[in-house]
Amino acid sequence: MNKVNTKTLKGFRELLPAEQMAFNKMLGIIRDTYELYGFIPLDTPVLERAEALLAKAGGETEKQIYQFTKGKTDYAMRFDLTVPLARYVAEHARELSFPFRRYAIGKVYRGERPQAGRLREFYQCDIDIIDKGELSLTADIEIPQIINRIFDDILPNLKFTIKVNNRKILNGFYEELGVDQESTLRIVDKLDKIGVEGISKELSNSGVEDTTINKILDFVNIKGANECVIQQLEQMDIKNEQFVTGIKELAQIANSLSILQIDLSVARGLDYYTGTVYETTLNDYPQIGSICSGGRYDNLIGTYSNTKLPGVGISIGLSRLFDQLKTYDLLKTNSSTPTKVFIIPISSSVECVYEAYRIADTLRDVKIPTEVSTIFKLDKAIKYADKLNINKVIIIGEDELAKSYYTLKNMTTGTQTQIDKENILTEIVNILQLSDK
Repeated sequence: MNKVNTKTLKGFRELLPAEQMAFNKMLGIIRDTYELYGFIPLDTPVLERAEALLAKAGGETEKQIYQFTKGKTDYAMRFDLTVPLARYVAEHARELSFPFRRYAIGKVYRGERPQAGRLREFYQCDIDIIDKGELSLTADIEIPQIINRIFDDILPNLKFTIKVNNRKILNGFYEELGVDQESTLRIVDKLDKIGVEGISKELSNSGVEDTTINKILDFVNIKGANECVIQQLEQMDIKNEQFVTGIKELAQIANSLSILQIDLSVARGLDYYTGTVYETTLNDYPQIGSICSGGRYDNLIGTYSNTKLPGVGISIGLSRLFDQLKTYDLLKTNSSTPTKVFIIPISSSVECVYEAYRIADTLRDVKIPTEVSTIFKLDKAIKYADKLNINKVIIIGEDELAKSYYTLKNMTTGTQTQIDKENILTEIVNILQLSDK
């Protein structure tokens, strides 16, 4: 009989224990930061009615959606967490308190060609602020502060830049030039990937005249301090109402936060953005691309509701970020287990095993992850602890039971010390605190 093929499907990923521990640590930092800012958790279904998702998919994304029919219902798997949010808010608007601040962390699915940094199943970590009628620009100002805190914690040794732009400026500018806004925006958004020559070629192939291409390139290459960029935009002879409004909004946001850098090439590919757009990149690893992006959408929920419900949010593609950090050896994956203390009863006697579990519960009561060995042979149990990089091992045998101490083994140095039974909790806590420094 042929054995079943156990390889995962292309575009889907499984992690080894040490990698999963590192991944969960990053996810935990993101979740805790979202809650620190008062965002409420939300988990929408992986499967939605196809008509609900397709209402705002569009372009290449629509081609990548997984769809199937069962009975009389057409289903689709969510391709992001924002469109399901829009559907959710429209459905429950009367029951929610506004502004509605939600975070969502979950898997999404896209049937695109698997490649480096591109998976078919991947985690996204989103926050969004949605209000009724009008949403203050203070929400747009708060979002990058959250981005900054998260990446300071996740990547403390790496410098990053939070880029900001405004789609009203872009829409107004391209409207003034008389070119197709969406197709031009999608092309210009590739600037970091394909460069000036690539942009020029794609614009030319889409029917844009050379003189107009030059104007577009001059526009996106406006650089300098934020005040200088705003000044150059204001000096452009463009009366378009969207353009003028966009400059005012961008100036207000950029002047409120020194952590932001205006970049007029940032557009974001999805067509539901209507105002502020964000993109975060690692300074020394531009080839990784965006590690966090998002923006303002005033009309997205209008697809599902007659009530005006503008929003702003960002998404961290955690699976992609994790893969890229691994690729460039920027990720520490030291531990294969959450266990901090491993207790080895070297006798299978009831008294010895009972004592091991009693100590374990004492440590767990103060939130120290503790594991009791089911292996009673000392050398074999030690090898197990060593393989999982568990640094602290407590050994309990007949001698320890008869006397007033336990044996503590430091797996890093190989040294063994005796710990007083009465003070074991205090001593273990002190030892773990010292080892974490």
